[in-house]
Amino acid sequence: MTSRVIPVAPFVLTVFGVTGDLARRKLLPALFRRDFAGQLPDDATILGVARGAMSRDDFLAMVREAIVQHVPASETTGAELDRFLARISYMAADAEGEHGWTELAAALSAYADRIQVHYLATAPHLFGPICERLGHYGLSKGDSRIVIEKPIGKDLESAIRFNQTVGKIFPEERVYRIDHYLGKETVQNLMALRFANALFEPLWNAAHIDHVQITVAESIGVEERGPYYDKSGALRDMVQNHLLQLLCLVAMEPPHSLEADAVRDEKLKILKSLERIDETNAAFLTVPGQYRAGACNGIAVPGYAEEIADRPSSTETFVALKAAVANWRWTGVPFYLRTGKRLQQRSSEIVVTFRKVPHSIFNSNSGKALQTRLVIRLQPDEGIKLWLMIKEPGPGGMRLQYVPLDMSFAEAFDVSVPDAYERLLMDVVRGDATLFMRRDEVEAAWRWIDPIRQAWSRMNEIPRPYVAGSWGPSAAVALIERDGRTWMEDGP
Repeated sequence: MTSRVIPVAPFVLTVFGVTGDLARRKLLPALFRRDFAGQLPDDATILGVARGAMSRDDFLAMVREAIVQHVPASETTGAELDRFLARISYMAADAEGEHGWTELAAALSAYADRIQVHYLATAPHLFGPICERLGHYGLSKGDSRIVIEKPIGKDLESAIRFNQTVGKIFPEERVYRIDHYLGKETVQNLMALRFANALFEPLWNAAHIDHVQITVAESIGVEERGPYYDKSGALRDMVQNHLLQLLCLVAMEPPHSLEADAVRDEKLKILKSLERIDETNAAFLTVPGQYRAGACNGIAVPGYAEEIADRPSSTETFVALKAAVANWRWTGVPFYLRTGKRLQQRSSEIVVTFRKVPHSIFNSNSGKALQTRLVIRLQPDEGIKLWLMIKEPGPGGMRLQYVPLDMSFAEAFDVSVPDAYERLLMDVVRGDATLFMRRDEVEAAWRWIDPIRQAWSRMNEIPRPYVAGSWGPSAAVALIERDGRTWMEDGP
């Protein structure tokens, strides 16, 4: 089975911060792969913007290097790469000053008849100044759209302030707050599993589901993001956006359609239904951690403090927490969330564990009947597993075995799974905001997150140490095991 490529309308995409890590590692390769697949029209144009002066030759050499580094060689050795490079040009402009903006506005005026997309791949403190200049120089008119990367603020107050700044220049329907996790094929397939199959939705409630686990584990450390990460931490960097968005997709009620606001309305209801975690219960429901020196993938690595210039820090690099959704569908079902850096392996997955059978008819010689589990794997090797009990083949009586019905996207479809940014960039051009966060979602997430951070501060909660290459602090294991459950890490 092959995927269908649906071309998009002519557009001009302006990438602010085009020389940065995000653009080189994700955006430029994603745009090239969409061009390679034949999705970009002939008159699609990409304009890179950054502060420093750069010749066209130097800029194209940088773009070529980024694509060759991050795209399979089988796609970069033909004429397609030269075709893509012909689409792209560079201009210098100062995000916090006026230099270059008149020239940028003049260049973009040549594309007034096309869809115009402005992508802010810059440091967060530049989002506001760029938006203000886009408005001042007339670049927010018509059907122009703006794409904003996380983080949207550092707390509720700053998020509201930033959203107000953007809202003065771009109407909400033309603001695309991107969370690349929502562009992953497996995440989107979660909605297909629930709402396109009669098998799951009747069972998708507290009567049949025992608990849900959401894990986003990274084996890398903070790397070049140290200065940003030390002011953020795992709760702000990962839980406030990625993990809460995944929780919303698991827990939300069926929307009346896949129209963007219908989906986002239901996600917002879940965020508003999350039971509050604050000083009264944070010690029991949350575990912050910080990695120490250890080994990942057989290589010795330093601890977090050494990695950020060898100084003490109280920033958490790991969070585990137990959340609850207070509504009729989910009351009594715990949602265990876990994320961290320098963990044993890179792995992102959602595990939905169903309740035990009410009565086992099998004797002890047959083996233990384990709970049915649906595992939705986001990375690596995107796919879906449904763990079931079956009889082991052969004579000798009834012997139960726990085996998965396994669907790997790479094996089931004769196509490489596209990167999330490939899908999301094209959705912006199409004007489809379904997989993007709305303003009230962002603010509702911060309303839930802020009391947790405030509780840690007031309780002087110090992150629990864990060895790099492990699965986090032992307190995270206790968090789930005191409920008689365990984290799912390698199969059953």
